[in-house]
Amino acid sequence: QVQLVESGGGLVQAGGSLRLSCAASGRTFSSYAMGWFRQAPGKERDFVAAISWSGVSTLYRDSVKGRFTISRDNAKNTVYLQMNSLKPEDAAVYYCAADRVGTNLRMAATYDYWGQGTQVTVSS
Repeated sequence: QVQLVESGGGLVQAGGSLRLSCAASGRTFSSYAMGWFRQAPGKERDFVAAISWSGVSTLYRDSVKGRFTISRDNAKNTVYLQMNSLKPEDAAVYYCAADRVGTNLRMAATYDYWGQGTQVTVSS
């Protein structure tokens, strides 16, 4: 069992930055691939970024490439999402998720555990 707690969301002006954190419980964190998803009101939950258990491999949705960076610190059981040059269309509730298998990381259904989400609001 893995419990995930996101933090770092808030209100930021367009062009600004935020760093989201996702703290995981359990001693097996380093064996999980991790992902970030986001969901805006009335929309589906969309893939944002993912990172392999080792941190060597990363994936991003096209619209955030070059602006967002996913990373992890297995010693701290934490995964991060650094978000720069934020746009109003990035506003959403951001969720982190953990996947034991590490395949199909762009698909929400792949993931085994989810956090409660953190709100990101971007003003124009």
